[in-house]
Amino acid sequence: MLVCSCNYITDREIKDVINSLLDEDCWQLIVPAKVYHAMQKRGRCCGCFPNVVDIIIRTTEEYHAARHSTEAEIVDYMSRLKKFHEDNRRADIERRQKSHRAA
Repeated sequence: MLVCSCNYITDREIKDVINSLLDEDCWQLIVPAKVYHAMQKRGRCCGCFPNVVDIIIRTTEEYHAARHSTEAEIVDYMSRLKKFHEDNRRADIERRQKSHRAA
């Protein structure tokens, strides 16, 4: 499935990069900018970033489930990541509701 139409990036490519990043350090915080940097791309309109965050969360959960990480480590890490995602999503929504004029 095409996730980023600006750079023509599929969800499979994003998952592969996330898994390679997790292989390097399985507890690192992965954000869309880090994924794009690893692919030697950059966000253009950044409209895909919320979907990329969802893919990061889903892929990270699958990665740790497959490697039998302890439940306490996964829950703590994933709760922090989801809180980070929620906080940033709220900020995006608040920005969109404000007037689009800069005057």
